Amino acid sequence: MKLVFATHNQNKLTEVQSLVPKNIELLSLNDIGCHDEIPETGKTLYENAKIKADFVTKNYGFDCFADDTGLLVNALNGAPGVYSARYAGEQRNSGDNMYKLLTELEGLNDRSAKFVTVIALNLKGEQQYFKGVVEGQITSKKSGAKGFGYDPIFQPEGYDKTFAELPLSVKNAISHRGKAMEKLIAYLKTIL
Repeated sequence: MKLVFATHNQNKLTEVQSLVPKNIELLSLNDIGCHDEIPETGKTLYENAKIKADFVTKNYGFDCFADDTGLLVNALNGAPGVYSARYAGEQRNSGDNMYKLLTELEGLNDRSAKFVTVIALNLKGEQQYFKGVVEGQITSKKSGAKGFGYDPIFQPEGYDKTFAELPLSVKNAISHRGKAMEKLIAYLKTIL
């Protein structure tokens, strides 16, 4: 079975490929010739995931899933949230995003946060949603060279390392995306 994961992010693709059953051929946007930057104009993670999945299904005819992820920081009333990738501007630079977030949290005691991933799946004419959440806190400085995005400053609950310091196998087992993917894969196994 062929299934498109609507992403251009190679790090995200690698993470997800390690989770998908071997009987599913996972294709990226590049694999199907989609080089467009799909606009994320939704006001929620659900809306953005739906927009991306629907874009691929409508324009390329593939069954597809798409995710949107937000980092919700309690002291910032849930910001950056749906704007996590563009928090410091449209350039979508992880370093800039982390710097802005760390600057805004300077001097604040409450550094609790959570990552939320929502996946929209378009399969055989139907749409399903899957959600994963991981609680944690924002560290005071970057640590670790693995991962991507906010991983160097997010320390998951129960761990003394950031996502960027943990092996991919550990991160996948506990992360927001890993949990959402687990639900997606469980669903796929019931219909394949």
